[in-house]
Amino acid sequence: MPLPDFQSFLLPALRVFADGMPHGLKEAREQVSQQLQLDPDSRALLLADGRTPVYVNRTAWAITYLHRAGALSRLERGVYQITDRGRELLGRNLDKLTSKHLMEFQEFREFVQVDNGPVAPPDRHDESPEERLANAWKQLRESLAKEILDKLRQVSPAYFEKIVVDLLVAMGYGGSVEDAASVLGHTGDEGIDGMIKEDKLGLDVVYVKAKRWSQNVGRPEVQAFAGSLEGARAKKGVFITTSDFTPDAREYVKRIEKKIVLIDGRQLAELMIDHDVGVTVVQTYKLKRLDSDYFEEE
Repeated sequence: MPLPDFQSFLLPALRVFADGMPHGLKEAREQVSQQLQLDPDSRALLLADGRTPVYVNRTAWAITYLHRAGALSRLERGVYQITDRGRELLGRNLDKLTSKHLMEFQEFREFVQVDNGPVAPPDRHDESPEERLANAWKQLRESLAKEILDKLRQVSPAYFEKIVVDLLVAMGYGGSVEDAASVLGHTGDEGIDGMIKEDKLGLDVVYVKAKRWSQNVGRPEVQAFAGSLEGARAKKGVFITTSDFTPDAREYVKRIEKKIVLIDGRQLAELMIDHDVGVTVVQTYKLKRLDSDYFEEE
């Protein structure tokens, strides 16, 4: 069963408080999930941050919306109670409570307004504000990764070597760029072959192979790389490509004793974003929450 949209959480969240008693966020979250009959798969869905369950985020924001609309009063940190307005909303016997209903109240209209208009149209609240922000970030990142991958496939073999060296150093391998560049490259194989320090002290080395290919890399190429590790008595290797690896190639590295990491074009672009290689920070947004403890008077 797919996870219901954000607005579907509003009425169940309000019903949690129908008994007139105070309830905390954790208790409300469990009761809402029971009302919506969320299965384990729905509970396991995460926001784009990869950490926060979507149903947890939606329940928290549903309670925030109800509080801002005057349907719930906040007694203390994380504890709420229904108000007369909340009881009036429940008394309408609505099949679904939406942000359009909450827009009847001045407090809520003021809450969703910014300088140039509403944060989102009332009929577009299928996701919580945090979800919209996280998903917008994810879409921008995916678009950037595609742009990077397109560029990687266009650069010369020599410049591709430089990019790989810059990335490995940014990730903490090889010491300086000069040290890393001195042991990588110069094979003339539209890519690089060589070894790089695993740490700045050089306590261990990692063998690297990178291919600026358009076709997928198959098992024979990966197996040949594993053979070169054997010949060098090496235990670790990284195979980088601008394309992808065949399922057979990926399955092969799982079965061998050598530790070989396969990095496809999409992963390469993601790593470049994560380590600020070939990208520029345009703007930084910090998502902040109220520190309720700060405002507690002794």
